[in-house]
Amino acid sequence: MLSPRSDRFLAILALTLLGAGCVLVLWPFLTALIWAAILVSTSWPAFRRLDRLVGERRTLAATLMTLLVTVVLLGPIAAVALALADNVAELSRAATALVKDGLPDAPAWLASLPLLGQTLHDYWQQFAHDGHRLVAELEKLAKPAQAAGLAGGRIVGRGVLDMGLSVFLAFFLFLHGEALARRLRIALERLTGARATHLLGIMRDTVSGVIYGILGTGLAQGVLAAIGFVIAGVPGAVLLGGATFFLSVVPVGPPLVWGGAAIWLFQQGQPGWAAFVAIWGFFVVSTVDNVIKPFIISRGANLPFAIVFLGVLGGVLAFGVIGAFLGPTLLAVGYRLATEWTTEAAAPPAEG
Repeated sequence: MLSPRSDRFLAILALTLLGAGCVLVLWPFLTALIWAAILVSTSWPAFRRLDRLVGERRTLAATLMTLLVTVVLLGPIAAVALALADNVAELSRAATALVKDGLPDAPAWLASLPLLGQTLHDYWQQFAHDGHRLVAELEKLAKPAQAAGLAGGRIVGRGVLDMGLSVFLAFFLFLHGEALARRLRIALERLTGARATHLLGIMRDTVSGVIYGILGTGLAQGVLAAIGFVIAGVPGAVLLGGATFFLSVVPVGPPLVWGGAAIWLFQQGQPGWAAFVAIWGFFVVSTVDNVIKPFIISRGANLPFAIVFLGVLGGVLAFGVIGAFLGPTLLAVGYRLATEWTTEAAAPPAEG
């Protein structure tokens, strides 16, 4: 007959193996599952209002909310894909012109740049009006470019797949969200005691702050930048808007995009439109980053820049494209909880 201690050890071992097996089964879908939970958490107030609007018919409300999330998430992806398809012809014409005529003369200002300016100017000038020499130089980069393109395609494909699966899972989380939230609160109460509700509130506010503050304002910057590029007639406006969105987490990211577009317009002999893009980028696009983002983030997640920056880069490396959203959110929640626990631990005991 086994002793009570042996029985307890076997029970813990069995539960550990069962938990490990569940994690192993869910591991391929973990990214989509976490992102679905984040989507549902941030959109839950809107879902509750929609549920009341349709007469507390939970299945109908979950279906409508899932469709709305699908449009919001997958709509921009479809727009970028369509824009890329439209730009293929443009890129093909530009490539044909380069092969035929080579690069134009290097701009004079390039030589005036410190350190490498003259070297870059001379290197560019080698291929000016010499298409054959340019093609020979580009052939050296063909294999690395192909490898990078395949790797990028895999990352984007994985991101789209995870995004679609997360929307599918979000339907069931909307449907059973309240029951899951109760179980999560009970689990936290067993781990942390009476502070479970407080910690859940911190997690919810942090996730909302990151999603609305970082990703929401990034999306606003991307849309506003794309509108400015369309008005100025910059080719690939939607793609440049997408680049602005992804670079919005870096302080100098959006200016690199709209600043580059302004320089390109100036080189094309359109100084008026170049000035317009520069003014639009500085006073419209950057205003979102410098004014609106800090206001929203401070309401739910006052985060150091390093947390956001490392979250985006590490998230992309770990989870693919969707990691740009998932990484900073996870790091932000971890940072806020760690700050809360260490603050409590450091607090002096109350005098009796």
